[in-house]
Amino acid sequence: QMQLVESGGGSVQSGGSLRLSCAASGFTLDYYAIGWFRQAPGKEREGFSCISKSGGGTNYADSVKGRFTISRDNAKNTVYLQMNSLQPEDTAVYYCAAVPRVIDLCGLSQGSYNYWGQGTQVTVSS
Repeated sequence: QMQLVESGGGSVQSGGSLRLSCAASGFTLDYYAIGWFRQAPGKEREGFSCISKSGGGTNYADSVKGRFTISRDNAKNTVYLQMNSLQPEDTAVYYCAAVPRVIDLCGLSQGSYNYWGQGTQVTVSS
């Protein structure tokens, strides 16, 4: 069974850091672009970061650019999201998602992604 499992969420104070992991089981991530999405209370889910299947291409939304870094270790079948300088507006449930890609690109449109994790809560207090 193909699964994505997020971990690493938690509660931090403003200015703090967290590292999220997205681990795949039942399939290899080598051929998949991975996206990170989040949904804050009362808001729609938004895509904010993605990484191509090789890791050579990344995209970030302006809201996280310069603070968040996405990376992947295909040998460990895991994608990471390092989040620094966290702010209360980063509070949300964070999801990773995967889509098979022939070309080595990624996008932030959630409709493009086939497989989703269950999400992990990130809470940032001021």
